[in-house]
Amino acid sequence: MIAAPMERRVLVHTPRGRDADVVASVLAAADIASVVCASHDAMLAGLREGAAAAIVTEESLQSEAGGALARWLADQPSWSDFPFIVLATRQAGRRPAHAAQALHALGNVVLLERPVNAETLASAAEAAVRARNRQYVTRRNLQELGEARATVERLNRELEDRIAARTHELAAANDRLMAEINERERAQAALVHMQKMEAIGRLTGGIAHDFNNLLHVVSMNLELLVRQIPEAKVAAIAERARRAVSRGSRLTGQLLTFARAQSLLPRLTDVNALLLGMQELVAISTGATVAVELALSEGPAWVQLDPSQMEMAILNLAVNAKDAMPEGGRLLIATRVEDTSADELPAGQQVCVSVTDEGAGIPPHLLSKVFDPFFTTKPLGSGTGLGLSQVYGFAQQSGGSARIDSRVGEGTTVEMRFPMAAPQLQTQAPADGPAQATQRQHHILVVEDDAEVRRVLVDSLRFNGHRVMSASNGPDGLEMLGRQRPDLLIVDYAMPGMNGAEVIKQARESQPRLPVILATGYADMAEVGTVLGTQSILIKPFDIGTLLRAVSQAMQDGAR
Repeated sequence: MIAAPMERRVLVHTPRGRDADVVASVLAAADIASVVCASHDAMLAGLREGAAAAIVTEESLQSEAGGALARWLADQPSWSDFPFIVLATRQAGRRPAHAAQALHALGNVVLLERPVNAETLASAAEAAVRARNRQYVTRRNLQELGEARATVERLNRELEDRIAARTHELAAANDRLMAEINERERAQAALVHMQKMEAIGRLTGGIAHDFNNLLHVVSMNLELLVRQIPEAKVAAIAERARRAVSRGSRLTGQLLTFARAQSLLPRLTDVNALLLGMQELVAISTGATVAVELALSEGPAWVQLDPSQMEMAILNLAVNAKDAMPEGGRLLIATRVEDTSADELPAGQQVCVSVTDEGAGIPPHLLSKVFDPFFTTKPLGSGTGLGLSQVYGFAQQSGGSARIDSRVGEGTTVEMRFPMAAPQLQTQAPADGPAQATQRQHHILVVEDDAEVRRVLVDSLRFNGHRVMSASNGPDGLEMLGRQRPDLLIVDYAMPGMNGAEVIKQARESQPRLPVILATGYADMAEVGTVLGTQSILIKPFDIGTLLRAVSQAMQDGAR
């Protein structure tokens, strides 16, 4: 801030005689601007407006009233020390106390005794003006420093605001990153679990398929033995062995269901009607200490699934619930229809079947393992660990999903979801019933890769009067089919090189009316359904009577 011209003037207040004019002329000669103040009030007004210095007489200070000049001096800013040049009367001795006090109150004072030399007065005035100019420089520096401080504070505030905004952005970005990391970890965990279940399923399915063939051979050979040696003792021994084979067959069926390789016979099923029909069976299976309750949705709940496997799944869950409630409790089986896209199922209406118990619950760290085959929380020897894996595999193979929710001390809920089927668009498969065995002998081609299974099928059919030829693989079977024209084709599904569905498709290209039976325990029913109806499928292991009824039925259907 540059000093204004008004601030560079010198005020002159010498009210007596010609002192004011003389002082003004001396100042003018020294090129110093001056203003003559006729009164004390005029001088105060000039001080307030601005001045570089003031030349006053000692006697004019005595006339100050009310201390106005003292108040102005006290109110000066920190940079200001206003200079006064006092023209004093020569004193023979010391000044009176009040006169000395008045001079001291002015602060920055230069005392000149009259008469004053003009050069001395001019020099004193120039010194006072220079001192005042230095004060103006100090004022300017202080103002610039204040402005710089304000600028720094403003920049600091802006920087703090930017840092706070950036910190908020970084925190939000970090939150998004952590959420994405957590979501990725959940997705990776789900993928690893799915891959683990798929790998276990493949291994389990392969072992169960081979074991199923062995059980099939044992079962049919036992029946052949009984038919060829009709003795009561032999029949009793064979029956005990067949019961053991039947239990083994159920275990392999559960393993194949978990592996999603069980040959299902899906048909349009009202789940509510199925549950009502098996309510008494569930009550008997769980015992008197467990109260079985049904909470079914209003109206039918149509689903395309294998009802026998659905019954097995419900019974497995009911038995698990009973074991979880040794002191008894409440078992709730509920259904509901929801319009949602839960889990991996497509959007649309879904039928949800849940089984809830009031047992001890399952610890959280074990929930991810409960669908694994052979995993069980029961004591050693109390369970196979295949119940929940069968439920999981059945739900997946039926186009649905399965999940479990459990809290320690509150109970467990196992839930299966299936896409709802439209009953008006479905056609019920013919009801299963025993076909009357025909007495007519037929020429039959058996295609089966397992030598023992192939031999027992051939022996069983020949024992009942049929002419049989056999092949160990699909290409050989098609070659034999081209050389001869059998009345019936019996083919396995899971064979190396060419599976049963492919054999049937090529066989019907050359013989469209050829009756076919698919004998398998390990089939992709979606592929089979494109070339063969489910009524022409035999699920291994089966007995000789079932085989003969299937032959009779297939020949009757072919004749029609």
